[in-house]
Amino acid sequence: MSAAVIALLLGGAGVAIAAGPAQAAETKFNVKCVPPAGGGDPVEGETTAKVTAPASAKVGDEVDVSWETVKPASNNTDLMDIPQDSVQPTGWITVGGGGGELKVVGEKKNPPIPKKAPMQMSTMKGKLKLTKAGKITLTPGKYDVAVTFSFGTFVTKCAPTGAVGVGATIDVSPGTSGGTTAGTTSGTTAGTTSGTTSGTTSGTTAGSTAGSTAGSTAGSTAGSTAGSTAGSTAGSTAGSTTGGGGGQTDFPGKPVEVAFDCGPVVPGGIKTPVTINAKKNGGGYDLTVKTAKGAMASPMALPAGALKPSMNIKLGGADSGTVKVSGPANAEPIPDKAPVSLSDMTGTYKPGKTGKVTLSPDQLTIDVTMAPGATPINVPCKAASSGVSLELDTTAQEGGSGSPATTGSTSASGGLAETGAEDGGGIKALALVAGTVILLGGAVFTFTPWRRLRGTR
Repeated sequence: MSAAVIALLLGGAGVAIAAGPAQAAETKFNVKCVPPAGGGDPVEGETTAKVTAPASAKVGDEVDVSWETVKPASNNTDLMDIPQDSVQPTGWITVGGGGGELKVVGEKKNPPIPKKAPMQMSTMKGKLKLTKAGKITLTPGKYDVAVTFSFGTFVTKCAPTGAVGVGATIDVSPGTSGGTTAGTTSGTTAGTTSGTTSGTTSGTTAGSTAGSTAGSTAGSTAGSTAGSTAGSTAGSTAGSTTGGGGGQTDFPGKPVEVAFDCGPVVPGGIKTPVTINAKKNGGGYDLTVKTAKGAMASPMALPAGALKPSMNIKLGGADSGTVKVSGPANAEPIPDKAPVSLSDMTGTYKPGKTGKVTLSPDQLTIDVTMAPGATPINVPCKAASSGVSLELDTTAQEGGSGSPATTGSTSASGGLAETGAEDGGGIKALALVAGTVILLGGAVFTFTPWRRLRGTR
């Protein structure tokens, strides 16, 4: 998705425009393509490139050189169409006989690329200043492929893995100057967006648990008699609720607005109400965490099992550390434009200290798996601002939480794309669409492993 999300494994590159009579030659070579960090393993494939340049020129001339992809290494995946005018290639041509390297850049111009259709990218062009007489050879080398979506630009870097044949030769006659050959580039290079991305649902949470319970609701009451209500809500921080001992077993929290920082891909971050509810279970508590439901329309069809959320719950007051809660992946496919929601997340809190303990939403992580058997991409969103949703009166339990390292905070590396050249590789990409509120505040795009694809060869 591919996303990523996205990095593409395209094969080679170039076409040409010359100042004088032009000559062009095709060359095939193997490449190794490396997706952005977190996007998967490097993959290899073969591509065919055509380099065009004038057959002859003289010292002092500035000639047009271009590099065209005649045959890409693979087709698009079967998961997602690539938008029109979203693919921009950049290549580097080795200049033999004159020394140096010529950078060539293509326009961000391509037709819509349907699922399973051959990849297409524009011709890369540059200008070469000839300052030395003799035969100048032009050999295609490494290249980058940038794909831009509304949520960012993702770059896959490819380089030859073996010898590459000469693409074109220019016979340069003597002129008035000597020295080295220098190249200039036409066009602009697309930037790359990296980092981690994600989000949570936004909207309004239909209240969690309701009703009052017999027993004690005030944390200050110890062992009240059955049927009596001690009761006052502890109007502590951020509108949290307090649950104590006695006969009460269910402790509903209150929604707190959480601002998640998901990096540069989601400008302004994501805000959503989060509610933490607890149910007494022996000396511990079963936690249920809810986020807003149906906060957005899915930007594309998502398969069953694509989105699996987890969150760290930060402990404060008498206790410390974090408790991890997690939810199941979506059981049903999510149609295009349908509302997207994260499942409720559950976990167990075993107190490590006696006293009043606050529970606050912390980092959210979403595991995204767009293809069966694919390695999930972990997307973390840091809670830049949060609040206390629930306060409990606890009694320390043996082996309970009590230190920052107890239940472990989730650490995850974000990844935006993986690209492969042939059947054994992969295109994966994950990203969030920057909008009001994405994947839950955002959209997830992940390309399937290339083993699911059919190459063009």
